[in-house]
Amino acid sequence: MAVNSGDGERGAHEGQQDAPGEGRGAQGAEHPDTARILAGLRLLHERLEEIDRSALGRDARAIESHLPAWRRPTEGEARWQVALCTAAAIALQIPVPERLDLMRPSWLLPAAEGCLLIALIAANPRRINRESKAIRALALFLAALISFTNAWAASKLVFELAHGKGPATGGALLITGSAIWLTNVFVFALWYWEFDQGGPVARALGSAQRYPDFMFPQMSVMDSPHLVSKDWEPAFIDYFYLAFTNATAFSPTDTMPMSRWAKMAMTLQAAVSVITVALVVSRAVNILG
Repeated sequence: MAVNSGDGERGAHEGQQDAPGEGRGAQGAEHPDTARILAGLRLLHERLEEIDRSALGRDARAIESHLPAWRRPTEGEARWQVALCTAAAIALQIPVPERLDLMRPSWLLPAAEGCLLIALIAANPRRINRESKAIRALALFLAALISFTNAWAASKLVFELAHGKGPATGGALLITGSAIWLTNVFVFALWYWEFDQGGPVARALGSAQRYPDFMFPQMSVMDSPHLVSKDWEPAFIDYFYLAFTNATAFSPTDTMPMSRWAKMAMTLQAAVSVITVALVVSRAVNILG
């Protein structure tokens, strides 16, 4: 009986030792369920984030659709306006007398500028919305070349007129002076267009993230749809008008310069214009009178 009692105690003790093992097995059986629950929570969290992003995207598009074109990404302006005006600026160098040319023969620089213009048109023929450092560098080089060529001719003409020289006839003087003056308008229009808010491509893509350098009248009435369309954005013709009115009025008219560089550029243009007009007209009147 004592032996049996000892065996029973050992069996009870072994049973007590087996109980924790069974508990661990039960706990181990719960792990797959926990993993599935956590996976489901992660999936639900990802789905909620996706819904939030979609909702935010719809809200952003809705807000963007109500912004005027000059404050949101657009398809970009057409190439033909700036190409036509640049070609005109190159052609205006032809009637300038050879003695005022930067290089000889006189056709060399206009031919080189024409080749650069053709390369620009071929690289981006329709809409100016392609971001490329090479294309922008080529466009700035072309504008600088036309500017320097015209500045050279203008300075030599002013020097001649100041020393009582120049064309012998009033008609020749007016043609030369008009060609230089109008080229100066095209040149400054190019610079205004190239640098306002980082250039035409930056304006089209909305990548500049900077304040406008020029305040066009349409920008101040953007909350009045009966005055200006929300699809309006400044194009090259607007900058040409800005340069033309600044050259004739010798001051801003309806478009105000906002940044310091814009104010200095308009000051320089007005100074060059008034000197050229004053000397050319006075000398022409003296010849014709």
